[in-house]
Amino acid sequence: MTQTITKSISFDQFVDWYPENATCKYELHNGAIVEMPLATGQHSNIVGFIIGELHFEMRRLKLAYSIPGDCLIKFSEDESGYLPDIIVLDREQLANETRWQKESVISSGQSVRLVVEVVSTNWQNDYLRKAGDYELLGIPEYWIVDHGGLGGRRFIGDLKAPTISVYQMINGEYEEKQFRGDEVIESLAFPELKLTAAQIFQA
Repeated sequence: MTQTITKSISFDQFVDWYPENATCKYELHNGAIVEMPLATGQHSNIVGFIIGELHFEMRRLKLAYSIPGDCLIKFSEDESGYLPDIIVLDREQLANETRWQKESVISSGQSVRLVVEVVSTNWQNDYLRKAGDYELLGIPEYWIVDHGGLGGRRFIGDLKAPTISVYQMINGEYEEKQFRGDEVIESLAFPELKLTAAQIFQA
């Protein structure tokens, strides 16, 4: 379960507070520090598999992208900061990120090519909170990898099947497509990627 530390703080206070050698991850949700649940083995395998596939595409196409080990996304609308499971950054835009070198903080959607969240028990955060916040920040592409079919019926349907929801920025707002089974994922950041939902779920 997700545990919330109930003291309202600012984003800067959160960055100063964040333990240097933390054994778990924390996010800031509207001024509240939230301890994120430990990842399951399947969750970790999926994250590692996707990173490997994306790294291969980056090398093959010589894309000026990078996938950092940790990266905190700051939102200007409220006191929130997220640590996504996977974030693909545009290296050419990082010079405009004043907090990147010292704190690994990203505050502009233009610096991001893709964010991926692998669903845990707190699926509401991925579908409700983060999809809206990533859209407002202008992040062009966001994947929700729901390997357990945990999302609510209004997000993935009545079958509650494993689903990858891909949100892409079209005319300033997200449009969503869903992928299951042997369907090949369509990506703006990696248009030549040949990766199916089943391959990810079987990772």
